[in-house]
Amino acid sequence: MNTTQLVISGSIATDRIFSFDGLFSDKIDTDKLDVLSVSVLMDSYVIVNGGTGANIAFNAAQLGLKPNLLVSIGEDGQAYIDKLQSQGVNTDSANISSTPTATFTVLSDKSGSQVAGFYPGAMSDAESLSLAPWQDTDTLVCVSAHDPAAMKRQVAECSEYNLRLLYDPGQQVTNSPAEDLTEGCKAAEIIIVNEYELGILAKRTNLSEEELKNMPKTFITTKGSKGSVIEGRDHPEPITVAIAKPDKVVDPTGAGDAYRAGLMYGIVNGWDMQKSAQLGAVIGSFNVEISGQTANYTAASVKERFHKAYGSSVEL
Repeated sequence: MNTTQLVISGSIATDRIFSFDGLFSDKIDTDKLDVLSVSVLMDSYVIVNGGTGANIAFNAAQLGLKPNLLVSIGEDGQAYIDKLQSQGVNTDSANISSTPTATFTVLSDKSGSQVAGFYPGAMSDAESLSLAPWQDTDTLVCVSAHDPAAMKRQVAECSEYNLRLLYDPGQQVTNSPAEDLTEGCKAAEIIIVNEYELGILAKRTNLSEEELKNMPKTFITTKGSKGSVIEGRDHPEPITVAIAKPDKVVDPTGAGDAYRAGLMYGIVNGWDMQKSAQLGAVIGSFNVEISGQTANYTAASVKERFHKAYGSSVEL
Protein backbone atom coordinates (compact mmCIF):
# COMPACT_ATOMS: atom_id res chain seq x y z
CA MET A 1 0.00 0.00 0.00
CA ASN A 2 1.34 3.42 -0.96
CA THR A 3 2.17 5.65 2.02
CA THR A 4 4.09 8.39 0.21
CA GLN A 5 2.51 11.81 0.60
CA LEU A 6 2.48 14.32 -2.26
CA VAL A 7 2.91 18.05 -1.75
CA ILE A 8 2.55 20.38 -4.73
CA SER A 9 3.78 23.94 -4.46
CA GLY A 10 3.09 26.28 -7.34
CA SER A 11 0.88 28.93 -8.80
CA ILE A 12 -2.89 29.15 -8.76
CA ALA A 13 -4.46 31.54 -11.22
CA THR A 14 -7.28 32.54 -13.50
CA ASP A 15 -6.35 31.59 -17.07
CA ARG A 16 -7.45 33.64 -20.07
CA ILE A 17 -6.80 31.40 -23.05
CA PHE A 18 -6.86 32.69 -26.63
CA SER A 19 -6.42 30.48 -29.69
CA PHE A 20 -5.25 31.60 -33.12
CA ASP A 21 -5.84 29.38 -36.18
CA GLY A 22 -2.62 30.43 -37.84
CA LEU A 23 1.11 30.63 -37.12
CA PHE A 24 2.94 33.31 -35.17
CA SER A 25 5.89 32.76 -37.50
CA ASP A 26 3.77 34.05 -40.40
CA LYS A 27 2.92 37.23 -38.50
CA ILE A 28 6.30 38.26 -37.11
CA ASP A 29 8.93 40.04 -39.19
CA THR A 30 12.17 38.83 -37.62
CA ASP A 31 14.01 41.83 -39.11
CA LYS A 32 11.85 44.17 -37.03
CA LEU A 33 12.03 42.56 -33.61
CA ASP A 34 13.45 45.75 -32.08
CA VAL A 35 10.20 47.57 -32.97
CA LEU A 36 7.84 44.62 -32.66
CA SER A 37 4.15 45.50 -32.96
CA VAL A 38 1.97 42.50 -33.78
CA SER A 39 -1.76 41.95 -33.55
CA VAL A 40 -3.51 38.74 -34.53
CA LEU A 41 -7.22 37.99 -34.71
CA MET A 42 -8.07 35.33 -32.13
CA ASP A 43 -10.49 32.55 -33.08
CA SER A 44 -11.53 31.53 -29.56
CA TYR A 45 -11.36 32.81 -26.00
CA VAL A 46 -12.14 31.14 -22.68
CA ILE A 47 -11.66 32.02 -19.00
CA VAL A 48 -10.82 29.00 -16.85
CA ASN A 49 -9.25 28.04 -13.55
CA GLY A 50 -5.53 27.42 -13.87
CA GLY A 51 -2.08 27.88 -12.39
CA THR A 52 0.69 25.30 -12.55
CA GLY A 53 0.36 24.03 -8.99
CA ALA A 54 -3.43 23.87 -9.08
CA ASN A 55 -3.44 22.15 -12.48
CA ILE A 56 -1.06 19.45 -11.28
CA ALA A 57 -3.00 18.92 -8.06
CA PHE A 58 -6.38 18.78 -9.86
CA ASN A 59 -5.16 16.04 -12.21
CA ALA A 60 -3.39 14.15 -9.41
CA ALA A 61 -6.64 14.09 -7.44
CA GLN A 62 -8.59 12.98 -10.51
CA LEU A 63 -6.21 10.00 -10.66
CA GLY A 64 -7.08 9.12 -7.08
CA LEU A 65 -4.19 10.70 -5.18
CA LYS A 66 -4.79 13.06 -2.25
CA PRO A 67 -2.32 15.86 -2.99
CA ASN A 68 -1.57 18.67 -0.56
CA LEU A 69 -1.59 22.01 -2.40
CA LEU A 70 0.68 24.81 -1.19
CA VAL A 71 -0.48 28.01 -2.91
CA SER A 72 -1.38 31.65 -2.25
CA ILE A 73 -4.71 32.82 -3.65
CA GLY A 74 -6.75 36.01 -3.34
CA GLU A 75 -9.97 36.36 -1.37
CA ASP A 76 -11.67 36.43 -4.78
CA GLY A 77 -10.65 32.79 -5.31
CA GLN A 78 -12.71 31.05 -2.63
CA ALA A 79 -14.92 29.31 -5.21
CA TYR A 80 -11.78 27.92 -6.84
CA ILE A 81 -10.51 26.60 -3.50
CA ASP A 82 -13.90 24.98 -2.88
CA LYS A 83 -13.76 23.30 -6.29
CA LEU A 84 -10.30 21.88 -5.62
CA GLN A 85 -11.41 20.58 -2.23
CA SER A 86 -14.42 18.88 -3.81
CA GLN A 87 -12.05 17.22 -6.30
CA GLY A 88 -10.02 15.72 -3.45
CA VAL A 89 -7.20 18.25 -3.16
CA ASN A 90 -6.15 19.16 0.39
CA THR A 91 -6.05 22.98 0.45
CA ASP A 92 -5.70 23.37 4.24
CA SER A 93 -2.24 24.92 3.82
CA ALA A 94 -3.32 27.47 1.19
CA ASN A 95 -2.69 31.12 2.01
CA ILE A 96 -5.65 33.47 1.48
CA SER A 97 -4.28 36.88 0.49
CA SER A 98 -5.88 40.31 0.33
CA THR A 99 -4.14 40.70 -3.05
CA PRO A 100 -6.14 39.58 -6.12
CA THR A 101 -5.61 36.08 -7.47
CA ALA A 102 -2.87 35.73 -10.08
CA THR A 103 -3.87 35.92 -13.75
CA PHE A 104 -2.31 34.07 -16.69
CA THR A 105 -3.04 35.23 -20.25
CA VAL A 106 -1.86 33.03 -23.12
CA LEU A 107 -2.12 33.13 -26.92
CA SER A 108 -1.64 29.80 -28.73
CA ASP A 109 -1.28 29.25 -32.47
CA LYS A 110 -2.21 26.08 -34.35
CA SER A 111 1.29 24.62 -33.97
CA GLY A 112 1.08 24.83 -30.19
CA SER A 113 3.49 27.78 -29.94
CA GLN A 114 2.50 30.21 -27.21
CA VAL A 115 2.97 33.81 -26.11
CA ALA A 116 1.95 34.48 -22.53
CA GLY A 117 1.92 37.00 -19.72
CA PHE A 118 1.52 36.44 -15.99
CA TYR A 119 0.30 38.86 -13.31
CA PRO A 120 1.50 37.36 -10.01
CA GLY A 121 -0.93 39.06 -7.63
CA ALA A 122 -1.49 36.89 -4.55
CA MET A 123 1.27 34.53 -5.65
CA SER A 124 3.83 37.03 -4.33
CA ASP A 125 2.23 36.82 -0.86
CA ALA A 126 3.78 33.43 -0.14
CA GLU A 127 5.86 33.84 3.02
CA SER A 128 3.64 31.49 5.01
CA LEU A 129 3.94 28.59 2.57
CA SER A 130 6.24 26.20 4.45
CA LEU A 131 7.00 22.49 4.22
CA ALA A 132 7.58 22.19 7.98
CA PRO A 133 4.37 20.13 8.56
CA TRP A 134 5.89 17.30 6.49
CA GLN A 135 9.31 17.24 8.18
CA ASP A 136 10.94 13.79 8.20
CA THR A 137 7.97 12.10 6.51
CA ASP A 138 7.85 9.99 3.36
CA THR A 139 6.88 12.88 1.10
CA LEU A 140 7.53 13.83 -2.51
CA VAL A 141 7.49 17.61 -2.96
CA CYS A 142 6.95 19.16 -6.38
CA VAL A 143 8.27 22.72 -6.37
CA SER A 144 6.81 24.15 -9.56
CA ALA A 145 6.88 27.70 -10.91
CA HIS A 146 5.52 30.38 -8.56
CA ASP A 147 7.08 33.12 -6.43
CA PRO A 148 10.88 32.80 -6.88
CA ALA A 149 11.64 33.68 -3.25
CA ALA A 150 9.20 31.03 -2.02
CA MET A 151 10.66 28.48 -4.45
CA LYS A 152 14.13 29.14 -3.07
CA ARG A 153 12.90 28.70 0.51
CA GLN A 154 11.04 25.48 -0.29
CA VAL A 155 14.06 23.97 -2.05
CA ALA A 156 16.10 24.64 1.09
CA GLU A 157 13.35 23.17 3.27
CA CYS A 158 13.36 19.95 1.26
CA SER A 159 17.00 19.45 2.20
CA GLU A 160 16.49 20.57 5.80
CA TYR A 161 13.43 18.40 6.36
CA ASN A 162 14.62 15.29 4.46
CA LEU A 163 11.95 15.50 1.77
CA ARG A 164 12.23 14.20 -1.79
CA LEU A 165 12.30 17.06 -4.30
CA LEU A 166 10.94 17.14 -7.82
CA TYR A 167 12.21 20.49 -9.14
CA ASP A 168 10.06 21.99 -11.88
CA PRO A 169 11.22 25.62 -12.37
CA GLY A 170 9.15 26.09 -15.54
CA GLN A 171 8.82 29.65 -16.79
CA GLN A 172 10.60 30.94 -13.69
CA VAL A 173 13.92 29.89 -15.23
CA THR A 174 14.02 33.42 -16.65
CA ASN A 175 13.05 35.17 -13.40
CA SER A 176 14.80 33.21 -10.64
CA PRO A 177 18.36 34.17 -9.62
CA ALA A 178 20.97 31.92 -11.21
CA GLU A 179 22.24 30.74 -7.82
CA ASP A 180 18.71 29.69 -6.81
CA LEU A 181 18.33 27.64 -9.98
CA THR A 182 21.67 25.96 -9.32
CA GLU A 183 20.69 25.12 -5.74
CA GLY A 184 17.38 23.68 -6.95
CA CYS A 185 19.17 21.42 -9.39
CA LYS A 186 21.66 20.28 -6.72
CA ALA A 187 18.92 19.45 -4.22
CA ALA A 188 16.56 17.67 -6.60
CA GLU A 189 16.03 13.96 -6.92
CA ILE A 190 14.09 14.64 -10.13
CA ILE A 191 14.24 17.65 -12.48
CA ILE A 192 11.69 18.26 -15.22
CA VAL A 193 11.82 21.00 -17.86
CA ASN A 194 10.83 21.44 -21.48
CA GLU A 195 13.32 21.86 -24.32
CA TYR A 196 13.25 25.65 -24.24
CA GLU A 197 13.57 25.81 -20.46
CA LEU A 198 16.55 23.44 -20.59
CA GLY A 199 18.44 25.84 -22.85
CA ILE A 200 17.67 28.81 -20.62
CA LEU A 201 18.56 26.84 -17.49
CA ALA A 202 21.95 25.96 -18.95
CA LYS A 203 22.67 29.59 -19.83
CA ARG A 204 21.50 30.95 -16.49
CA THR A 205 23.46 28.45 -14.38
CA ASN A 206 26.52 28.51 -16.64
CA LEU A 207 26.37 24.72 -16.78
CA SER A 208 26.21 22.58 -19.90
CA GLU A 209 23.07 20.62 -20.62
CA GLU A 210 25.00 17.42 -19.97
CA GLU A 211 26.21 18.69 -16.60
CA LEU A 212 22.64 19.55 -15.64
CA LYS A 213 21.35 16.16 -16.73
CA ASN A 214 23.94 14.36 -14.60
CA MET A 215 23.07 16.22 -11.39
CA PRO A 216 19.83 14.46 -10.30
CA LYS A 217 18.91 10.80 -10.27
CA THR A 218 16.35 11.55 -12.98
CA PHE A 219 16.25 14.40 -15.49
CA ILE A 220 13.20 14.62 -17.75
CA THR A 221 12.97 16.83 -20.82
CA THR A 222 9.52 17.21 -22.34
CA LYS A 223 9.42 17.87 -26.08
CA GLY A 224 5.78 18.50 -26.93
CA SER A 225 4.64 16.40 -29.87
CA LYS A 226 8.04 14.63 -29.86
CA GLY A 227 7.38 13.09 -26.45
CA SER A 228 9.84 13.19 -23.55
CA VAL A 229 13.31 11.90 -22.69
CA ILE A 230 14.41 10.42 -19.37
CA GLU A 231 18.08 10.86 -18.43
CA GLY A 232 20.07 11.42 -15.21
CA ARG A 233 22.41 9.45 -12.95
CA ASP A 234 20.00 6.52 -12.63
CA HIS A 235 19.53 6.36 -16.41
CA PRO A 236 22.90 6.12 -18.20
CA GLU A 237 21.11 5.44 -21.47
CA PRO A 238 18.39 7.94 -22.47
CA ILE A 239 14.83 6.58 -22.49
CA THR A 240 12.52 8.15 -25.06
CA VAL A 241 8.83 8.14 -24.22
CA ALA A 242 6.49 8.71 -27.17
CA ILE A 243 3.32 10.75 -26.84
CA ALA A 244 -0.07 9.15 -26.37
CA LYS A 245 -2.05 10.38 -29.36
CA PRO A 246 -5.10 12.47 -28.44
CA ASP A 247 -8.39 12.13 -30.30
CA LYS A 248 -8.19 15.84 -31.17
CA VAL A 249 -6.08 18.87 -30.36
CA VAL A 250 -7.89 21.88 -28.94
CA ASP A 251 -5.40 23.67 -26.67
CA PRO A 252 -1.97 22.66 -25.29
CA THR A 253 -2.29 24.85 -22.18
CA GLY A 254 -2.00 22.72 -19.06
CA ALA A 255 -0.92 19.54 -20.85
CA GLY A 256 2.53 19.72 -19.26
CA ASP A 257 0.97 20.08 -15.82
CA ALA A 258 -1.22 17.03 -16.48
CA TYR A 259 1.89 15.11 -17.58
CA ARG A 260 3.50 15.91 -14.23
CA ALA A 261 0.46 14.64 -12.34
CA GLY A 262 0.59 11.31 -14.16
CA LEU A 263 4.35 11.09 -13.67
CA MET A 264 4.04 11.67 -9.93
CA TYR A 265 1.20 9.17 -9.63
CA GLY A 266 3.61 6.53 -10.90
CA ILE A 267 6.50 7.70 -8.73
CA VAL A 268 4.59 7.70 -5.42
CA ASN A 269 3.18 4.27 -6.28
CA GLY A 270 6.64 2.82 -6.85
CA TRP A 271 6.50 2.44 -10.64
CA ASP A 272 9.65 2.65 -12.75
CA MET A 273 10.31 6.01 -14.36
CA GLN A 274 9.48 4.95 -17.92
CA LYS A 275 6.02 3.67 -16.99
CA SER A 276 5.44 6.77 -14.86
CA ALA A 277 6.33 9.04 -17.77
CA GLN A 278 4.08 7.04 -20.08
CA LEU A 279 1.16 7.64 -17.74
CA GLY A 280 2.12 11.30 -17.71
CA ALA A 281 1.92 11.37 -21.50
CA VAL A 282 -1.51 9.73 -21.42
CA ILE A 283 -2.92 12.24 -18.91
CA GLY A 284 -1.38 15.09 -20.91
CA SER A 285 -3.06 13.80 -24.07
CA PHE A 286 -6.51 14.13 -22.50
CA ASN A 287 -5.77 17.71 -21.53
CA VAL A 288 -4.91 18.91 -25.04
CA GLU A 289 -8.42 17.85 -26.07
CA ILE A 290 -10.05 20.62 -24.02
CA SER A 291 -9.50 24.22 -22.94
CA GLY A 292 -8.85 24.51 -19.24
CA GLN A 293 -8.55 22.14 -16.34
CA THR A 294 -11.52 19.81 -16.60
CA ALA A 295 -10.26 17.01 -18.85
CA ASN A 296 -12.85 14.26 -18.98
CA TYR A 297 -11.00 11.00 -18.36
CA THR A 298 -11.78 7.97 -16.24
CA ALA A 299 -9.69 5.05 -15.05
CA ALA A 300 -11.12 2.98 -17.90
CA SER A 301 -10.31 5.59 -20.57
CA VAL A 302 -6.79 6.05 -19.19
CA LYS A 303 -6.17 2.28 -19.26
CA GLU A 304 -7.49 2.03 -22.81
CA ARG A 305 -5.34 4.88 -24.13
CA PHE A 306 -2.27 3.61 -22.26
CA HIS A 307 -2.60 0.19 -23.88
CA LYS A 308 -3.18 1.73 -27.30
CA ALA A 309 -0.12 3.96 -27.01
CA TYR A 310 2.34 1.56 -25.37
CA GLY A 311 0.96 -1.94 -25.84
CA SER A 312 0.90 -2.76 -22.14
CA SER A 313 -1.59 -2.57 -19.31
CA VAL A 314 -1.70 -0.23 -16.36
CA GLU A 315 -3.59 -0.44 -13.07
CA LEU A 316 -4.85 2.68 -11.30
